[in-house]
Amino acid sequence: MTAAPPLPPAGKLPQNITHFARALRKAGLPVGPARVIDAIRAVEAAGFTRREDFYWTLHACLVSRPEERAVFDQVFRLFWRDPQYLEHMMSFLLPQVRGAQPDRAAVAAEKRAAQALLDGATPPAPDLPTKEPDPQIEIDATATASAEERLKTLDFELMSVEEMAEAKRMLASLSLPVKPLPTRRMQAAAAGPRIDPRATFRAALRTEGEVLALRHRQPRIRWPNLVVLCDISGSMSQYSRMALQFVHSVANRKGQGWARVHAFTFGTRLTNITRHLARRDVDQALAAAGAEAQDWSGGTRIGASLRAFNRDWSRRVLGQGAVVLLITDGLDRDDAGQLAAEAQRLHLSCRRLIWVNPLLRWDGFAPKAAGIRALLPHVDSFRAGHSIASLGALGRAISDADDGGEKARLMRLLAPAIA
Repeated sequence: MTAAPPLPPAGKLPQNITHFARALRKAGLPVGPARVIDAIRAVEAAGFTRREDFYWTLHACLVSRPEERAVFDQVFRLFWRDPQYLEHMMSFLLPQVRGAQPDRAAVAAEKRAAQALLDGATPPAPDLPTKEPDPQIEIDATATASAEERLKTLDFELMSVEEMAEAKRMLASLSLPVKPLPTRRMQAAAAGPRIDPRATFRAALRTEGEVLALRHRQPRIRWPNLVVLCDISGSMSQYSRMALQFVHSVANRKGQGWARVHAFTFGTRLTNITRHLARRDVDQALAAAGAEAQDWSGGTRIGASLRAFNRDWSRRVLGQGAVVLLITDGLDRDDAGQLAAEAQRLHLSCRRLIWVNPLLRWDGFAPKAAGIRALLPHVDSFRAGHSIASLGALGRAISDADDGGEKARLMRLLAPAIA
């Protein structure tokens, strides 16, 4: 058996491995210079004989977590195996015209890998028949809002393909901070509000009973859980997808305070998707959640779904001052009495119940539906959820106990319709 041929001394393979590692880093993998050097040395030691060996050599050096495998696989396939990978990636970012042929099933992390490899490149403009140029009109847009500000307030249903992609990137950068909760347990502090007699006397024993300094203590703090109940029925399809994008960014963002983030979807039945949102790649996480939630874009049974949550999950996830986000339009055809009873039970089981309703985007909104009238008296805050700005404003509804008196003003405004 002959040995593998050595790498050429002046080859381009180390530079290509470095560019490949940069693409992985842009796609979200924690690939640093040390791993790049290890990958180059590993390929030099293993040789470059088969593609499978080359794949697993780089995989062993550049992948450290199971959820990073999908991103690595897509970037590797596009960077090393496809000779027309640039044109192939461009096609992922172009809006497709759907015809009678079936769409190709989306692969997890494929679009994310394409955007990392393109690095800001724009798709080529299609060839169009030439015509006489239109007259150019110059407009002073100094006082107009920027495209980003307009996108923050644009309804999700009115967004184009390009605007939807940009909105997803903006949602990934949003956070949902929360204040810690004080507990009855105490902990030592340098200058706390209370004196700790036991610690003070214990320290005095070391100085023959003489108290040289007072010891203090303060209440311990803990972080609450966030529980999301998201409606995925037909009337909420577009809004629920964007809301789950936002929930995924909250669940995977470090240092914003939540102890745990639990997510459930409901249409005609309740589905727990918490473990799927723990994946770092958002495309892979939502694909797995959609595969488990079989009632996507179906009917709506809010009362039965809340009953299933209160019966099977409330005692597990609503302890220690949990905050609940109920994302639904409230359009339910089931018994309104059951919905009101289950909403009241849910409200009594959590610290705050915040209802996010996309229908609030309409100026003339009124609680005419029976489901809305049943839910409204049992929520602490009533918020819109149709745009990036509305989702970003949820932090105030969580941190402010009175929410600026918004619910009280809304209840007074809608009192005639509720009566």
